[in-house]
Parts: sequence; C-alpha cells; structure tokens
Amino acid sequence: MVCSFRRSSCCVGARLSSMGPRMGGLLRRWKELLPGAPTHAGLGQRCRQAHHDGSTRARRAAVSQLYQPFNLREDHAADPESKPGDLTCRSQKLMLQAGLICPAQNGCYYYMPYTVRAMEKLVRVIDRAMQGIGGQKVNMPSLNPAELWRASGRWDVMGRELFRLADRHDQEYCLGPTHEEIVTHLVALQAALSYKQLPLLLYQITRKFRDEPKPRFGLLRSREFYMKDMYTFDTSEKAAHQTYSLVCDAYCTMFNRLGLSILKVQADTGSIGGTMSHEFQLPASIGEDRLVVCPGCNFSANAETINFDLTDCPVCHGKLTKTRGIEVGHAFYLGTKYSSVFNATFQDAESKHVLAEMGCYGLGVTRILAASVEVLSTEDRIRWPSLVAPYQVCLIPPKKGSKEEVGVALMESLYDDIADGVPQVKGDLILDDRVHWTIGKRLKDANILGYPYVVIAGKKVLNTPAEFEVWSQNTGEVLFLTKEGVIELLSKVQVP
Repeated sequence: MVCSFRRSSCCVGARLSSMGPRMGGLLRRWKELLPGAPTHAGLGQRCRQAHHDGSTRARRAAVSQLYQPFNLREDHAADPESKPGDLTCRSQKLMLQAGLICPAQNGCYYYMPYTVRAMEKLVRVIDRAMQGIGGQKVNMPSLNPAELWRASGRWDVMGRELFRLADRHDQEYCLGPTHEEIVTHLVALQAALSYKQLPLLLYQITRKFRDEPKPRFGLLRSREFYMKDMYTFDTSEKAAHQTYSLVCDAYCTMFNRLGLSILKVQADTGSIGGTMSHEFQLPASIGEDRLVVCPGCNFSANAETINFDLTDCPVCHGKLTKTRGIEVGHAFYLGTKYSSVFNATFQDAESKHVLAEMGCYGLGVTRILAASVEVLSTEDRIRWPSLVAPYQVCLIPPKKGSKEEVGVALMESLYDDIADGVPQVKGDLILDDRVHWTIGKRLKDANILGYPYVVIAGKKVLNTPAEFEVWSQNTGEVLFLTKEGVIELLSKVQVP
C-alpha cells in the first residue's frame, strides 16, 4: 500500500500543479495533510523520475520476477515416472532439480519459462536451417480424420500408440504423431500443381502425441512432445534423392552449429514406410538404440538393420565398434507410398498428371533439448548448446549489507551498458537480484541453470577501476575484467 500511495500522491500532485493558481490553496492544504509531500516545483520532476526508474527496472530481466516456484525445484523426486530418489537419467534429474520442467501427469510436463526460452531459440535455429534450403512453414491440424489414416492403412498398423477419439457426431479422429496423411491430402487438393513449383518442401513445428506404454527419461520419451516434421514433393525419384541429401546435409550443418556430435546411421523404415531411411543419433550411454559404427569407412547403422553380433564391417571389412544413441532426427524416402493413396499429382511439361515422389524428415525439438543436457552436462551442472541457452549472461551483484554493496549499483549500470553496447545479447541478460542471498548461493544456482557466462561483483569491484569476476561456464575459465573488458568479451557471443 505504501508504494502504491506514493505513486498516486506523486501523480495527483503533478495533476494539481498543472491546473493553475486556483488550485494553489488546495495544493497547500494537501501538503499540510501529507507531511513530507514534494514541493510544488518538484512534483513534476519527481513523477517523471519515478516513471523513468520504473521503465528502467522493467527493462531489466530479474531472477526474482521469473516464475520458477521453489517447491517445484525442491520436490523434483515427485516425477510420476520414477520412485523417489530413483530418477532415471541425468537430464531428467537436472531439469527437474533446476525447475525447468514440472510433471503434469505420466509422460506429460509443464515447460517452465527457462525451458520455453531455450525451445524458442532452438526453433529459430531449425527455422533457419529449413528455410535455408527452401522450406516453407505451415501449421496442420492436430486432429486427424480417421478416414485418412484408414486409407493409408496406418490406422491399424499404429496400434495402441495412436491416441484415438470420437466427436459428438461419432466421427473418429486421432491426435497426430506424424502428418504424412494430412499433408499429402493437402497437396492432393491442389489439382493444378505444376512441375515448375517442385520441389515443394513443407514443414511445421508443433505438438505431437504418442500413447507411449512406458514413458521414461523425462522429455526424452514422453507422450506429448514438440517435433519438426518436413514433407517434400518432387518430380522424380532422382530429384527426390537429391532433396533427401539436401535435407540430411542441412541436419548435419545444424547439429554442428549446436556443437553436437551426431551419427547419421542406416535405419529401418518402420510404420512410416518407404524404401530408405536414416536416423540422426546422439551417442549416449542411456540411449535406447544400439548402433554399430566403422571408424575406417564411416559406415554406421542401427542394430535393427544389421546383425548386432557382426564384428566386421560389411563395406570395408574393418572392425566394427558398438555404442548406444538417442535418436534426435529421422529421414525417410517415401516414394509414392502416400501420393498414390491420395492421388497427390503434379502436371509435367506435357500437362500429364504424375504422382509426386515424397520424403519426410523429423526432428525431435524437445528431445534435442533434453539429449543436449544429457550429453553435455555434469552430474550437478547443466550445460546447454550455447546457441540455445535460456539466457547467455547472468549478473550477480553483492549481498545486501556486505562491504561490496556499492557493487549493486555498478552491476545495474553494467547491465544497462551491455544491453546498449552489445545488441545481440540485449534480451539475453538476467540480473540475479536476490541480494538477500550470498554470492556463493546464487553462483551455485547459476551453475545448475547453465548460463554460458556469469558476471559477479565480488571483492575486486572495490578496485579503481572496478573489476568484475567473469565465469565462462563452458570452458571453466575465470577472468577479472573491467566494464569495458566485459563488454568486449560478450560482443563475441553468437545468438541464433
């Protein structure tokens, strides 16, 4: 109430002072009733200053203002997938402990603000990769008519993994785990599609649903998840193979940008079908897929497609090594499997209708996030791919009441100078303003959340000029830099 009253008195006073001499008596009476009220001359200045200060505070992202309830962080063992104290993998443990996700029900999670920021950055990286090869972004219905899935035969093939429902008119639907039927039906509606419009690359990034019998490993295998799925339409088998290589190369480039060492392996076509398939696997000890790899000729395959007991490579006869991986992407050459069912054709140069040659390409968005945490992190510290870290820089001012307390104002000033001087990280700064906590406690928090850079106003902030302690979390390096040095360092940060 006090803060609200002061704001009101300031603005009311400014209004009164602007209403001329007739209000002078009322203003004097108001001052008598409110000891300590600002003078007539200072009212407008005080009000303008209050609004300026408010807008400055609004510009600064502060840890205390983020929705990250501590009861969620402290009760991280309450994941319904696990027994207390029996979290099944590193990423699940860390993401629950840090309050990045919160269990909603078996196989479903609330994504908290930090996770949403990371996911939005990853989506921008994916958009750049897909649009860089000509992809066009669309959004298709999650409710898929059963008749389309029956036409392709997958209504029965998918079995119990398909979420099925009926509306009030007894029309049957499923919640789409993939969208081959829907996108092919969409393209088939355009009867006048010309060969000049091909290749056509349509993709979306949406929620997907799969009735997993045993959801586990947090976001690595859940019932509701985000996926990028692209569907391509070409004029011939040769052109479709060229598009297949184009998309696979874009995947490899994207994973390299993220700093993830991916294996592209031969894979089974499974329920999606087609005649050729490759998976993009992130090697990890908890991976559910068994892989065989030949270091000599770069041959690699999922054990589903080869005898896992083989010791010699079928290509070069070199020794095979065996590992496990987390599937984060998949590519399929579909041919005319779906276009023939839904009559998705184009007109060739002779105006003849020809079936389009198709491919489909998936990326598990939430799975990439969790798999990255799994392979990059330590047991107690999250490490993100730098491009998708929720915030690039965390600034930690001194504890209130400490002899370095003067550093609070210096840190706020540094925040503003970085925002003004390093545009690419302007929206990637966060101030840990919980100054009732020690620096050590907040640094421990910053470590688990995985900020690439942590800037601390420690003892050297009292130097002339003031020096800030800068932790590079991904390299383990600690530097002591002036304000100018901090700005120069952060000017090299890359963002998606």
